[in-house]
Amino acid sequence: MTDALGARAVPAAPYDIALVNFYDADARMGMHRDEDELSDAPVVSLSLGDTCVFRFGNTETRARPYSDVELRGGDLFVFGGPARFAYHGVPRVHPGTAPPELGLVGRLNITLRVSGLQGASPARASPAQIMGDSPP
Repeated sequence: MTDALGARAVPAAPYDIALVNFYDADARMGMHRDEDELSDAPVVSLSLGDTCVFRFGNTETRARPYSDVELRGGDLFVFGGPARFAYHGVPRVHPGTAPPELGLVGRLNITLRVSGLQGASPARASPAQIMGDSPP
């Protein structure tokens, strides 16, 4: 990570959350923000397999303005700073566009985040709450 982003861009706390999402040809992900973590460290997203349209929006609303970016297999998308809490989603997957040597039908996305739990008091949050599995 340091090699790609530089030492100043990499958080002191380790990336301790990895979400893996599979998208088939009909899959979509609505506009949302990754705001459950206690850390504002950059979100790192790796795409594998089919190309998708990644909609990257603003921090205020799910509506415009937003930009549609094509993410291909092997692309890395990092958002931090003021854009860390931007709404984003996947409105479309382009089936059959994965590199054949990958042997993957569909799209895998691996998202890395920093929970902010390292050194946090237990009363602030639990890992289950950060993953959205438990009520606050």
